[in-house]
Amino acid sequence: MGQILGLGVTHFPPLSGPDQNLGRILKRALEDPAVPETLRHPEGWPAAMREEYGADAGLTSARHHREALVAGFRNARRLLDEFAPDFVVIWGDDQYENFKEDVIPPFCVLAYESLTTKPWEYYRGPNTWNEPADKTFYYKGHPGAGKYIATGMLEAGFDVSYAYKPLHHDLGHAFLNTLLFLDYDRQGFPYPVVPFQVNCYGRRVVAQQAGSRGLSEFPSGDELDPPSPAPWRCFDLGAACARVVEKSPWRVALIASSSWSHAFLTPKHHLLFPDVDADRSLYDALQAGDYKAWRERPLSAIEDSGQQEVLNWMCLMGAMKELGRRPTETSYVQSYIFNSNKCFAAFEP
Repeated sequence: MGQILGLGVTHFPPLSGPDQNLGRILKRALEDPAVPETLRHPEGWPAAMREEYGADAGLTSARHHREALVAGFRNARRLLDEFAPDFVVIWGDDQYENFKEDVIPPFCVLAYESLTTKPWEYYRGPNTWNEPADKTFYYKGHPGAGKYIATGMLEAGFDVSYAYKPLHHDLGHAFLNTLLFLDYDRQGFPYPVVPFQVNCYGRRVVAQQAGSRGLSEFPSGDELDPPSPAPWRCFDLGAACARVVEKSPWRVALIASSSWSHAFLTPKHHLLFPDVDADRSLYDALQAGDYKAWRERPLSAIEDSGQQEVLNWMCLMGAMKELGRRPTETSYVQSYIFNSNKCFAAFEP
């Protein structure tokens, strides 16, 4: 019987850059002419947002935010090393990177032989490790495990796609950043990786190119794409994946990677800050092991709160429910000015 470790992390892109860039998404959003004048200045923001922004445009808060995220990743890496998996599965979203207009699969198992990428080749500005633009990262894949999981999912009635090589992009940032941040101290990452793509961005994956657009360019109505998979389907897929892996001979880490509510996906807040209340409600349910609340959260509520990426975590929740697990560790990193709230969770055997 297979052994399983569950982990939940984030892949927050600005963590790769210096502290002064952590708030770049808010800065860009405030430049949009469609933002009401009353919200262009801290006086019009929620009190907690003003406090976080402070007198230095959030620089002090950026240092604290980084410290909390790095601590979360170091702890996750410690647990991963103690577990010593044969491979890791990462549920992550593809943000108009590998999958574009030619095909948008709801789910896809990436059964690659290896994963090679140069993350700084087109990166804007310096990275926090001061690594050169031509720095190349090599990660081992696990085609046998990828095929095993894809086969098990299909036999269980989940019509997942699979791929043996990239289509448009070597490795989407949801997966790449997870690996870079789990190796924040640059020890190397020895574990083979099976990325498991989830179309979290759904209606905005092509229309918005799954990224940050200003309020004046925010797609709506007929401009939108078909939806993402339903939250309950992602939950049930995670449960099926746990059953498949549990029958295997391997030690496997199942990892969900995403931030939660995103400011740039929350028009009810003029794309300036995330839905803190909605995320806090999900976090409370996570701590309580209330998987029913997770599975029953409708897609309409997720989209309204800018929580599209939570669908990655929905897979993890389904897997842990199937295994009868409750989190052994959790931490929640709240932010109004750094685009999203982040969560870390561990489900140890």
